Amino acid sequence: MSKKFLQSVVNPKGAFVRNESKFRNFITADGSSGFPAEANRYHLYVSLACPWAHRALIVRSIKGLEDIISCTVVDWFMTDKGWNFTDKKDKCTLDTVNGKEYLRQVYEIADPNYDGRTTVPLLWDKTKKTVVNNESSEIIRMLNSEFNTFCPTKEQSSIDLYPQKLRSQIDDVNSWIYTEINNGVYKSGFARTQEAYDIAVTALFKSLDRVEEILSKSRYLVGDQLTEADIRLFPTLVRFDAVYHGHFKCNKKRIIDYPNMWKYTRDIYQTREQISQ
Repeated sequence: MSKKFLQSVVNPKGAFVRNESKFRNFITADGSSGFPAEANRYHLYVSLACPWAHRALIVRSIKGLEDIISCTVVDWFMTDKGWNFTDKKDKCTLDTVNGKEYLRQVYEIADPNYDGRTTVPLLWDKTKKTVVNNESSEIIRMLNSEFNTFCPTKEQSSIDLYPQKLRSQIDDVNSWIYTEINNGVYKSGFARTQEAYDIAVTALFKSLDRVEEILSKSRYLVGDQLTEADIRLFPTLVRFDAVYHGHFKCNKKRIIDYPNMWKYTRDIYQTREQISQ
């Protein structure tokens, strides 16, 4: 990460602070939001290095929307100018929608005065030529529920990762997993004081212990089916031992040291082709 990036996300006490996403429009099946669900209208900008973008790719794949919502993959290396586009690296692509060199330039089409961070995933409307949404948790909700008409099979259209009967439980699990684990690895890795690091890493491993306890009694985090809660946790777990344990100083334990969590991570990876790809 660049020095400029670190300066933008660390507060005066040396703690990592994630900025809120700015673009929060919502695609709806009936079009009441002004962004109707349509085939070939929307485009995802993602990074394969990013766990937040990984969520969106997983749900897009589970629902079979690859031919409905197109995708551009940025360079995995973030420069001082942010994410850029290239076709010189494996699985990275040029910006075939807007023809830009950097993702920031795409944001600036939607808002010429945009001064926030240029994050992925970014959901783009090719018709209105603007950003729909850059909040991963909301993007996966849209992909889960608003494009069912376009899913290639009845099975995929019937998949519901946020079922009504489990929503309150999913919301509760999402809340602490986001704060202490998904975001917790960043709070640990980007901490610039010992105090900030100690607070973050303690909360992180306390919550990992909590996940381990849940998984000692259940195959999934909520109920007896794969839900949004699992989709949100998995990208962090699958990166943990390889990236966060060393590079982000989350080194008290590895996921492989948690029997139930390790089994859970392998289970999801092996039984969901869309996730392993």
